[in-house]
Amino acid sequence: MEQVIAKETQTAGPSIGIPRKKKRKLTKDHLLVLAFITPSILFITVFVYGFIGWTGYVSLSNWNSLVPDFSYAGLKNYQFLFNDFRFQADLRNTLIFTVLFIGASIVTGQFLAVLLDQKIKGESLFRNIFFFPMALSFVVTGVVWQWLLNPSTGVNLFMKKIGLDSRWYTDTNILAGFQWGKIEFGIPVAIIAVVIAAVWQMTGFSVAMYLAGLRGIPDEVREAARMDGASEFQIYRKIILPLLRPITVSVVIIMAHISLKIFDLIYAMTGSGANFVTDVPGVYMFETTFRGNYYANGAAIAIIMLISVAIFIVPYLISSRKGES
Repeated sequence: MEQVIAKETQTAGPSIGIPRKKKRKLTKDHLLVLAFITPSILFITVFVYGFIGWTGYVSLSNWNSLVPDFSYAGLKNYQFLFNDFRFQADLRNTLIFTVLFIGASIVTGQFLAVLLDQKIKGESLFRNIFFFPMALSFVVTGVVWQWLLNPSTGVNLFMKKIGLDSRWYTDTNILAGFQWGKIEFGIPVAIIAVVIAAVWQMTGFSVAMYLAGLRGIPDEVREAARMDGASEFQIYRKIILPLLRPITVSVVIIMAHISLKIFDLIYAMTGSGANFVTDVPGVYMFETTFRGNYYANGAAIAIIMLISVAIFIVPYLISSRKGES
């Protein structure tokens, strides 16, 4: 009898104090969640990542006519683009547009947000005025600003009456330009008109971001700085603006995402422009693919645009995930 009890204690001994993992059973709630998520996952897989993969495959083919030709072409389409004068101009215009657009959006957004943060009368009215352009599409904005900056109407008509003549978005001159090969680097005058229209529409977003950041800073921080003898300018320059750096990073990422894939505003306002002074990869891709039927070249442009956007977005998403964890 004692031997039996000893064997039982030896058998049960090691298992005492060791928690056993309980198998999770699929409940009705779990099945319901899966039923709702599965269609979205399938659609995203097919219509987003599947089409991205298909575009990449087409960009490596010889399909540059109405008749599909999926024979492997390697990097021939990419080599053609980087040797193409128009695509080189597109890269120049995109870089200049992105820098001017982001810089103007940040400066204007910070300035207007600081003014709104002073709790002036009619603040809600001014907020609505600043946010209203965001309710419009880029196509509407392009058409309106095309009329305003047209040499024969709008602003330029008034400027002619007072003795000034500006061609605005029809100007083909390059400011502070220098020649490198076939392409002239500098700031096209016409692209400035597009930047003005884009900043007018998207500044409301920047204002909203910075205003939320300003309202999130405790008043005790400013009061402590005032007690130390800091002026209002020093408070904003050395305390408030550094605290808004995460907001600035978010604004830069989102505005860069918009500017790198801009199409509808430029297409409605100026098109490719004379000598391609306002042309961008989005417009070139549209005309190459749907008007010229050069599908492989158009797919290559799309992949280059995707990579350029990913360069900004992917590091931001990775850093955001690390911050959350």
